[in-house]
Amino acid sequence: MEKHYNFKEVENKLYDFWEKNGFFFADVDEQKTPFVIVIPPPNVTGVLHMGHMLNNTLQDVLIRRKRMEGYNACWVPGTDHASIATEAKVVKWIKQEKNLNKSDISRDEFLEYAWQWTKKHGGIILQQLRKLGASCDWRRTTFTLDEHYYKSVIKVFCELYREGLIYKGKRMINWDPVGLTALSDEEVIHKETNGNLYYVKYPLKDSDGFITIATTRPETILADTAVAVNPNEKKKKNLVGKTAVIPIVNREVPIIADDYIDPEFGTGALKVTPANDPNDYEIGLRHNLPVVEILNPEGTLNENALHYQGKDRFVVRKEIVEELKQLGLQEKIEPIKHKVGHSERTDAVVEPMLSEQWFVKMKPLAEKALQVVEEGEVSIIPKRFIGVYKHWMENIRDWCISRQLWWGHRIPAYYLPDGRVVVGETKEIAYNEAKKLGFNGSIDELKQDEDVLDTWFSSWLWPIAVFNGILDPENPDFKYFYPTDVLITAPEILFFWVARMIMAGLHFTGKKPFHTVYLHGIVRDKLRRKMSKSLGNSPDPLKLIEKYSADGVRMGMLLSAPAGNDLLFDEKLCEQGRNFTNKIWNALRLVKIIETKTSEEAEQKEYEKITIEWMENFLILKALEIEELINKYNFSEAIKKLYSAIWDDFFSWFLEIMKPAQEINRQSYDKIVSLFEQWLMLLHPFMPFITEEVWQNLRPRKKEEALIVAQLPDFNKNYDEKIIAEFEAVKKVITILRDFVRKYKISKDTSIKIVTKNKQLAEKYVSVIGRFANIDIQFAEEFPERSLNFVVYAIDSSGNRIQEYEFAIVVADLNINFEEEYKKLDKELKRLTKFLSGIEKKLNNPKFIERAKPEIVEKERQKYEGTKHKIRSLQEQMNKIENLL
Repeated sequence: MEKHYNFKEVENKLYDFWEKNGFFFADVDEQKTPFVIVIPPPNVTGVLHMGHMLNNTLQDVLIRRKRMEGYNACWVPGTDHASIATEAKVVKWIKQEKNLNKSDISRDEFLEYAWQWTKKHGGIILQQLRKLGASCDWRRTTFTLDEHYYKSVIKVFCELYREGLIYKGKRMINWDPVGLTALSDEEVIHKETNGNLYYVKYPLKDSDGFITIATTRPETILADTAVAVNPNEKKKKNLVGKTAVIPIVNREVPIIADDYIDPEFGTGALKVTPANDPNDYEIGLRHNLPVVEILNPEGTLNENALHYQGKDRFVVRKEIVEELKQLGLQEKIEPIKHKVGHSERTDAVVEPMLSEQWFVKMKPLAEKALQVVEEGEVSIIPKRFIGVYKHWMENIRDWCISRQLWWGHRIPAYYLPDGRVVVGETKEIAYNEAKKLGFNGSIDELKQDEDVLDTWFSSWLWPIAVFNGILDPENPDFKYFYPTDVLITAPEILFFWVARMIMAGLHFTGKKPFHTVYLHGIVRDKLRRKMSKSLGNSPDPLKLIEKYSADGVRMGMLLSAPAGNDLLFDEKLCEQGRNFTNKIWNALRLVKIIETKTSEEAEQKEYEKITIEWMENFLILKALEIEELINKYNFSEAIKKLYSAIWDDFFSWFLEIMKPAQEINRQSYDKIVSLFEQWLMLLHPFMPFITEEVWQNLRPRKKEEALIVAQLPDFNKNYDEKIIAEFEAVKKVITILRDFVRKYKISKDTSIKIVTKNKQLAEKYVSVIGRFANIDIQFAEEFPERSLNFVVYAIDSSGNRIQEYEFAIVVADLNINFEEEYKKLDKELKRLTKFLSGIEKKLNNPKFIERAKPEIVEKERQKYEGTKHKIRSLQEQMNKIENLL
């Protein structure tokens, strides 16, 4: 057997072994209960980042666990075509590689290039997920532009249109001037930005007076069609009904009264620009104002902007401020911080614009989707997100689903020469619809809409469409695997994706798409900054795996991922994970050495029976605790508990006690192997590679045997809490003895006499204690004069003392200088007392408490409590030694 664990070799070998044997596969099996997870499909343009690592590790832990519990576990992988992101990549690629602009080629030519790019670069992330150990059913890999998926999306559009839930209209939308496409509200990221509030004087007609407005976007002055004030503001009430003159364009506009106006903001007067602000648009509708559009799609100004035509919006902002100054109409400029909408994909500043777009009526769809969450049919974990979900659903707005792109699902709407529109799954169906309207022309006269659908319009069908449930709802896969079970994703797409999937599931199948949504936190660095390429604080996941192993990285991620909270990633935790894999490997080597000392003739020793009995009960207790934590999606606590139990209890205590000096009984050895296997089973979902490799090596296996598909034992049986509590107390006794031997440098040959008032310690556990020291334990009612006295307690799960072990180490015959030891302890006590006094002064200083960061104050409080504990311990030791002097 190799001395060192070679994770690079093992991980590649085992993943091939699992995949070739079909251990990831799940087919319809009516004899088994399905457990289904659909992967949040990463963008086809994407590569593995830390967020993917966390998300897919959590999914893999859950799917592996369910597989071992006997479920027909199915994890469906796939990728999203990501219209905006992919089109931007392709546009850049054809410019660099082909020296072509998108405008130079036809739609069909562009799509050919897009497919070339996708086939070359798409799906890289799915290959990378294999390195992590993701046990997906790769046969089921779905791409949102697969033929069946495409047809599903088109069918859904047509159905919703016929139901009156999809319509086309001119509405205020979010426009991305770089991506040249409309965006939904959820695709706009509002960032706090440094800006200016410009105070501009608008002349009053037939008067020498002015009305002053305040704006952050002076370039939109050119599109103003009114000035508005609050009807209840006394100072400006007399201006209502008068006429203001818009600077530069000299447009005469009415001064109107509207309750929307906040008299406390700016000057209390608002410039109304219906074409460039959603709130102004609503004011315009209420007051029947005209609309003046000044923006071109790419963010330049059009012919309505006079001499600013053709210039970029931000260039105009600077120039128009200068012109206003020259006209004497710029009153002042005030620096401010305000939220500015940016495109999620291109980071361009978004422009509100009036545009003819396709929309989905959301309120009819949202009602049931809100109800199933409120009534608990769909659980959202952590629960704090239920309120967020509810607020969004109750205030939902219609969804703009058209995008001015070529890559994606082209909208199945066709225009007749007279401008009328028909919708159909195919052009032929649309042509038949046109004939119903009295159209007598040829099919070639129908022109399909140029736009594609929002990417989320396809991904909201994901749990249904991966099983072809839209086109063929009676197919065996869909009937068996849908609804799915748990969705694990990030909270930032709760509205983009999760809520819409619930709507789609209920509307198109009558069933919720999953019963539980687990929202994990964001991966942050130790300074709590979100990990990103731009900040340079995000490690390359594949390099981490190369350095620490997939198991090590998985454990590192999970250790720092408290349930539902942000993850403060620390690379040292990955190192801790790798060290754990080495410890497990060394434990295997130790067990193999024990095997060589196994004898059929050797009798089972008393300490073997007692220690095995403890570990069997302890294992059941921990297995039930792990099960409860996983059922609560508390993966971080589960791995911490497993790590501690395996390293501290199974390896450091159990195997050390069971390690034979000469020979070991065959029955005892078999128990060692069996218990080791069960610990590996519990750990496997978290660290699949090392556990599989060690499990395979513990005993001979058949080719078709594998830990990944081994069934977890039934741990739902009674365990003896008293046995566990007693053994924990005995471990404390042993620890005291070991510390005594080490502290006073007692040689191994020296016999240590122990007197105890507890017969159980002298009779039952003497064989276990004797594994760690050369001791002689005697029962007695009274302790000798020259002895160090100790008391430990066996404590049950409720904190009750169920057993007391009072014992003494006889020191009369041991050559120990207690006077010197007392002096050392006294010196340390004085040092700690002085140190404690310094912390106390700091914590009693109000200025320190007020000015210091909360985490620094908390650190000082922890130091204070820790020092007090050390002082108490020293005093106890000194009191014991005083009795000997």
